Amino acid sequence: MPTTNASSPSTNVNKKALIFGLMAVFLCGIGFSIIAPVVPFLVAPYVHSAADQATMVTLLTSIYALCVFLAAPAIGALSDRFGRRPLLLLCLLGSAIGYTVFGLGGALWILFVGRIIEGITGGSIGMIFAYFADITPREQRTRYFGWVGAVAGAGTILGPVIGGLLAHYGYAVPMFAGAAVTLLTFLFGLLVMPESLKPAQRLNKISAARLNPFIQLRSILAIKSLQRLLISAFLLWLPNGSFQAIFPQFTIDVFGWQPAAIGLLFSIIGVQDILSQAFLMPILLKKLTDSRIAMLGMVAEMFGYVLIAASALFSFYPLLIAGLFVFGFGDSVFGPSFNGMLSKSADDSEQGRVQGGSQSIQSLARIAGPLLGGQLYVLLGHAAPAFMGVILIGAAVFVLYGYARGLTKNRLSDTTSI
Repeated sequence: MPTTNASSPSTNVNKKALIFGLMAVFLCGIGFSIIAPVVPFLVAPYVHSAADQATMVTLLTSIYALCVFLAAPAIGALSDRFGRRPLLLLCLLGSAIGYTVFGLGGALWILFVGRIIEGITGGSIGMIFAYFADITPREQRTRYFGWVGAVAGAGTILGPVIGGLLAHYGYAVPMFAGAAVTLLTFLFGLLVMPESLKPAQRLNKISAARLNPFIQLRSILAIKSLQRLLISAFLLWLPNGSFQAIFPQFTIDVFGWQPAAIGLLFSIIGVQDILSQAFLMPILLKKLTDSRIAMLGMVAEMFGYVLIAASALFSFYPLLIAGLFVFGFGDSVFGPSFNGMLSKSADDSEQGRVQGGSQSIQSLARIAGPLLGGQLYVLLGHAAPAFMGVILIGAAVFVLYGYARGLTKNRLSDTTSI
């Protein structure tokens, strides 16, 4: 009888589903990041000062995250009941409509309407992670989530660069391009996406409580094995949400950059995703546990924030570039290790619920992070949000260390009982 190599990335994986999933991640990466360099410029006609501009940019980010928070648990629960395919397609179509409305603009409230539409159907990333959890063997999920990070990184490299270049023809053009790319992903999925959740694995019914984001959030946090993991991730996502929202405005205020330069700088994080997944993650997975890899990523992000703060204090952009490389490395190794730990903690029928709950917590951080970081930016200076990142991620490292110690004790207890 031939033996099966358990470490082979393709073991027991539907090739068609894998190809679609990776293509969807790539196109979503482009669609999401293509708009990043131009949001402050789209807001500028409707405000009267740089401080107001920074506030509106962060509010737009927060309102999007609030809508994701309210909708993501319901989308996750519905996907556990009816399958991933219909919900993911719905999310993609909604995002395309949201980008289009934002691009049309005409008034500040229309920009908010666009972000609300996109946020309500903003569960596509959570659905994609649940999709990969469905189609991959449990012991190989961290490896596959690494692939997702690398492919998303490729999209993230191209998206801001394309967006920055398209802004030459009008600041709204990248928004319409984002809508087109997202619609292309929708059509691609409509034609070739196989359903990943077998009927036998689906929920028989959904209670009203599972559609309530607050009850859903409470139920996720009530799972003791996930508490420290999710709290540590929240402490990391809080400054990251602030950084993502304020970054374009930061480069405009500190260095006077235009969309093309901002887009190129955004692509650094995408480059780090590819380099890390291609060269570093295979080595790290052989030598370290998921929790240790996650802590390594957290420490790298802290040092990245130190360099970014220094670039603001000294108005020296090479420090910003170095900080982005260090931050990008940390972000690229934290993501797959965190999602690997999360997916391994839940049964197959609960992947949508857990991933949806995780996305809700991330959305909470992306609601509060931009608001907090935006006010610190306006009141205390351009470096303040980066210093907030150093402090909060430092706390996250200690929380995750406690989670890792708890896992070790549980394993030792299981071994002793045997």
